[in-house]
Amino acid sequence: MVQVASIAGSGVDAPAALVHFTGQLAESVIEPDFAFLFYGSDHDDAAAYAALRSRFPSVPLVGGTSCSGVMTDRGLAGAGSIGVLLIEDAEGEYGSASALFAGDPAGAAEHALHDALRAAGCPGELPELIWIYQAPGQEEAVIEGLRRIVGDRCPIIGGSSADELVAGEWRQLGPDGPFAEGLAVGVLFSSGGIGFAFQGGYEPTGPSGVITRVGFDPTGASGIATRTQGRHIVQIDGRAAAEVYNEWTGGALTERIDKGGNILADTTLCPIGLDSERSGEVPHYLLVHPAEITPERGLKTFATVEEGSRIYAMRGERRRLVERAGRVATTARERLAQSSSDIAGGLVVYCGGCRMAVGDEMPGVVREVANSFGPVPFLGCFTFGEQGSVLERNVHGNLMISAVVFGR
Repeated sequence: MVQVASIAGSGVDAPAALVHFTGQLAESVIEPDFAFLFYGSDHDDAAAYAALRSRFPSVPLVGGTSCSGVMTDRGLAGAGSIGVLLIEDAEGEYGSASALFAGDPAGAAEHALHDALRAAGCPGELPELIWIYQAPGQEEAVIEGLRRIVGDRCPIIGGSSADELVAGEWRQLGPDGPFAEGLAVGVLFSSGGIGFAFQGGYEPTGPSGVITRVGFDPTGASGIATRTQGRHIVQIDGRAAAEVYNEWTGGALTERIDKGGNILADTTLCPIGLDSERSGEVPHYLLVHPAEITPERGLKTFATVEEGSRIYAMRGERRRLVERAGRVATTARERLAQSSSDIAGGLVVYCGGCRMAVGDEMPGVVREVANSFGPVPFLGCFTFGEQGSVLERNVHGNLMISAVVFGR
């Protein structure tokens, strides 16, 4: 039988939140076989790791920084919060591992997955779920590395670690402690079954165009980078990408075209979308968040795009981003193919950019998830990139929401 517990600590600052968290951790009746640990970027990673290890010295662990803390079934814990999801499953198998990118993110991912499978005592086996938490920037390469081992035969779900100000202060956490510029991988062979879903809360507005030029990054600093794919859209339909995109947004960036710079906050509710797959006649859009206007009036993005791809102007609303969280949680529950009384708990990845856009309506997100999951514990983190499965294909996107449900 699977049992799940969520614990969160909050306070006036990170040290106070850690004290609160440690006290609750000491009272846990769960003896976990796996743990997810997330916290605001102002925390001392080593102290957070030590707090968990002092209570559970050998539990497989995946986690890292989350934009403005965590949420649980008891509510939004606050900017400096720290939270853990504990899974007890004596009949399942679980393992985790971590690796630094060191110039080869695909190779690091492949190595970490093998290590996690060995840690679970299941080398060469196909897990029910692979869960990843990584530094932003190399997501497509990480997924490619994992695919070398499992293809798309099992879902790869997770997120890119985040901070509060998009200042690069994100870190990751694995079974051996905290680190930066790498990834942590968990493999889950649950005895109670797992349901999952991965969606965005946006819709197309009408305009679209073809990417006719992508900037070349020979260093690979933007993930997979060649002369035809990368994270810098130079032209759309033969014109400067930022000018075309500004027209799509009704001139929302007119004052920024010449100045350039960071536009993440300006574009959260009007990203671009890739028509990734179709279910019958229904398109499924993978969202891409424009991050920066470059000197040549191009667009830097938080996900890789390819020349020749058609992209679409997308639109989101705060209300829909709130409601979508509940729908994603419902879909994950339904895919578990069990009644709500058979759910042990859940895990939610909610885009940090969406969190910022939703603002003071975030308590509504918590309520929507809680209503969908039912009266069970869950933990949510806020990320700067999301990974999941769309029509049985593992992908990386932006401004997305994923939910994982663990059966009893």
